[in-house]
Amino acid sequence: MKNGALPELVLKNAQICNVFTETLEQGDLAVDGGLFCGIGSYRGQREIDCTGKIVVPALIDGHIHLESSMTAPAEFARMAAAHGTAAVICDPHELANVCGTAGIDYLLESSENLPVDCFFMLPSCVPAAAGEENGAVLSAEALRPYYANPRVLGLGEVMDLPGVLNGDGELMRKLQDAKNAGKHIDGHAPGLSGAELDAYLAAGISTDHECSSAAEAREKLRRGMWIQLREGTAAHNLEALLPLLTEPGAGRCLFATDDKHPDELFLHGHIDLSVRRAIAAGIDPLRAIRTATRNAAECYGLHRYGAIAPGYFADFFITDDLQRLPIESVWHNGKQVFPDAPPTAPAAPDSLRRVTDTFHCRPFTEADFSDYPAFPCEGIGLVPGEILTRKCIARPENCVRLAVAERHKDTGHIGRAYLCGYGLRRGAVASSIAHDSHNLIVAGTNARDMAAAAEAVRNAGGGLAAVLDGAVLSLLELPVGGLMSLLPAEALCERLEELRRAAETLGDFSGIDPFMTLAFVSLPVIPEIRLTSRGIVLPG
Repeated sequence: MKNGALPELVLKNAQICNVFTETLEQGDLAVDGGLFCGIGSYRGQREIDCTGKIVVPALIDGHIHLESSMTAPAEFARMAAAHGTAAVICDPHELANVCGTAGIDYLLESSENLPVDCFFMLPSCVPAAAGEENGAVLSAEALRPYYANPRVLGLGEVMDLPGVLNGDGELMRKLQDAKNAGKHIDGHAPGLSGAELDAYLAAGISTDHECSSAAEAREKLRRGMWIQLREGTAAHNLEALLPLLTEPGAGRCLFATDDKHPDELFLHGHIDLSVRRAIAAGIDPLRAIRTATRNAAECYGLHRYGAIAPGYFADFFITDDLQRLPIESVWHNGKQVFPDAPPTAPAAPDSLRRVTDTFHCRPFTEADFSDYPAFPCEGIGLVPGEILTRKCIARPENCVRLAVAERHKDTGHIGRAYLCGYGLRRGAVASSIAHDSHNLIVAGTNARDMAAAAEAVRNAGGGLAAVLDGAVLSLLELPVGGLMSLLPAEALCERLEELRRAAETLGDFSGIDPFMTLAFVSLPVIPEIRLTSRGIVLPG
């Protein structure tokens, strides 16, 4: 703003949320050139009366996989912006595990110039663990050029704990490259403690989103970690971790979703949902807002994000109630993006063609889902509300069949086990979203329906399917890497709701998302027992 010129926008008579002091200020808020330029008494080229209103800095998601929204970045951003989100820290390791650098390129290109700023952490573990049958391998050399991109903030969640603790040469090169570039390194360390935690942190890793108890988080806070309080579609850790926000060390806590399905994002909220739940649990609203804004910005070195102060990006939303936090309007770089922003069509960059046609496997038959061990035997037990699993004794009355079939290179490998506590009572469901290798995962009560569900997904080039008596009840196609749709958000949410209604006719899935929950059962870096295309594995 030049001397004597009126700022482009002035919010008159506003209460302004100061996250530095966790207080409210009264005054006019001036915005010009996409930045906040003053708090006090101002006239502007455009003035909005904010009497009785509160201006809040827009929110930041400290860790998310855009792929979990199952839609193109432009549609994700439109949904997230409506919930007051200004920026997200993305880890593209889902699509990278399918398509390698082509997946990173697609997400970088299609996330430019959106109403939500998308920053990226490079996927550190592609594949996620030794022996995994995924679609690509990313070396340190392949990742190194991406550090020149200003939207790349560092190295994504380092989930290969043995590799860190044993000094694996290739992983050490990735860590060193991030440090040489002056970049951040994210962690993924469920249950890690004591000397092993110290060794992990000594490698330069500074965050964790896998804490499931306050005690675990406190130990990591004492060692200097940033703790991401995760509340997503599958993992619900927020309630257990909220006491941290009333204790010393609260300034090193931030909110994250990790994985967020589109209908939950569209209908219920994003980081604003975590803020509301924190406030409802008794956390001071201004403390909760600071956790969702400035703490995340400080963690990732986003120096002009996450606060309302001169020189900061003018990302904010307006509300009239700090307890319920209804969002009246949202602004990004000083421009209104909700509710008046028009719908955006998903971008179609040149890189899109390189992340489709990713199913390369032979047709499935009933024989592929028939060879299971005799009861009783060891099975995989779900932990309610968590993405953790436990060993269990599988019996006919407490389990269903589970299979993970390799789908990237036509190896024909299929891992088989029993899954306990899932709720399926008849038919089968199948999904090409199966973290992190994203092979085909199928759960069912019989071989015929499992084969039909697997074939429906294979023929679609990726997706989610529900089957009963050999007939497809519902199918959602996910052509981008077998993970994402190109539908508008509204249409995608309608299709996903149809799919869920179909799945719910097959059993009792109270309190869980049947597909998101299933997606994590194949993730070999989370305790205690998992299933991959090579069979049962015991992480750690």
